[in-house]
Amino acid sequence: MHQRLCKIVSTIGPATSSPDMLRMIHEAGVNVFRLNMSHGQHDKLRNVVKSIREMQIETGVATAIFADLQGPKIRTGTFEDGSIQLRYGQEYRLVNAASTTEEGVIPVPHQEVFDALDEGAVIKLDDGKLQMTVTGRDGDVLLARADAMGTLSDRKGINIPDRSLPISALTEKDREDLEFALSMKVDYIALSFVQRPSDVHEARELIGDEAGIISKIEKPSAIDHLDEIIEASDAIMVARGDLGVECPVEDVPIMQRRIIRACRRVGKPVIVATHMLESMVESKAPTRAEASDISSAVNQGADAVMLSAETAVGSHSQTAVAIMDRVISATERDPETACYAIFHSEEDHSTTADAVSLSARRITEVLECRFAVAYTNTGSTARRLARDRPCAPILAATPNVEVAQSLSLCWGVTAKVTEDISDFGEMIARADTLASEAGGRNGERIVILSGFPFGRSGKTNTLKISRIGAIEDDS
Repeated sequence: MHQRLCKIVSTIGPATSSPDMLRMIHEAGVNVFRLNMSHGQHDKLRNVVKSIREMQIETGVATAIFADLQGPKIRTGTFEDGSIQLRYGQEYRLVNAASTTEEGVIPVPHQEVFDALDEGAVIKLDDGKLQMTVTGRDGDVLLARADAMGTLSDRKGINIPDRSLPISALTEKDREDLEFALSMKVDYIALSFVQRPSDVHEARELIGDEAGIISKIEKPSAIDHLDEIIEASDAIMVARGDLGVECPVEDVPIMQRRIIRACRRVGKPVIVATHMLESMVESKAPTRAEASDISSAVNQGADAVMLSAETAVGSHSQTAVAIMDRVISATERDPETACYAIFHSEEDHSTTADAVSLSARRITEVLECRFAVAYTNTGSTARRLARDRPCAPILAATPNVEVAQSLSLCWGVTAKVTEDISDFGEMIARADTLASEAGGRNGERIVILSGFPFGRSGKTNTLKISRIGAIEDDS
């Protein structure tokens, strides 16, 4: 029976925040739960986290939770009549103000925007529905021409493509939400509005080792520093919604592949997000294009794919999860896609641990192993093995529940909390038990990775081939 390898992330909202719905979507296939700090109230989110952790204890299945910080929101101010009609080719005045009563004036209460823009700069408004081009300055006022006609209402979002804004990725609200999220012991913090590596470093100083950092790539300026941002982060999210507003739509698929490839090289988990099953917010069935979109992300090597409004406010949350599960599984089963072979890492393997994990990958392919079992204290052995995309699901055995939870985001990894092993016999016997409990049958091969001396971190140097139900068989 195929075991799904690419993970499913579900955003929790009014449609799925009850204990019963959390359990239902978890049973349908959710591996990771996303808390959207833009909308959630702390008291309600506290109850959600409590329900997820109680469910984890009852089921014995480690589950990751991440808090997605809102980040800075650059918006227009308010108009006297609640909106203004933009006319194609007409010039407007942008002023640094919270509101206006003047005709032909657009209030923008963000000095950073005025500091960053010059003649020729493009401004996108209302999620890219409207666009203007800066034509010049009149003192402290920006002059901009409307490139499209339409109605611009109060408090609509502003995006500035191809400009790095002099603004921190963390607002005061984010800092308050971050403190709350860490108090709830979430596994990851998702950082919005990342433009440069220093944004991640700033967050790291506040978070320390209390949670991992997922950097959301949603601005073109982040692409310019992609490798450095990946290095500073624990995981990456391809935030295609904002990325599609800031960049030409035809560039987004190319950027998605580039980001996934860069993450694969260094073994950092990568999530593909936004509009994966958008039609299922209302519809009971997805479009064919949406199914192809999920399949493409799986083939490109994503560790996880994410549902947003589909499960937060959608009418068919459980069905959306089930369909995503089916599409992923069908893609991974298809031999024509060479699903496993194309996923190998391009990273240089220069350490003993690298060599062991790469050898394990080859062994799972040659011997058609049922599982790869990784003993790990910090999660590094399992993550390294996931990077190399073995031809078998990975069972990670760890004494640390937080490590088990964080590994839920990694491709192919099912983590189990167990006590430390003390000798080789115990190593083989426990791997045998874990494989049997995961659905393995007697006689099927497994490959086991661990470090010796046992219980010591950073020493993956041991590889053993065994058979389920035949502990003494060394073949």
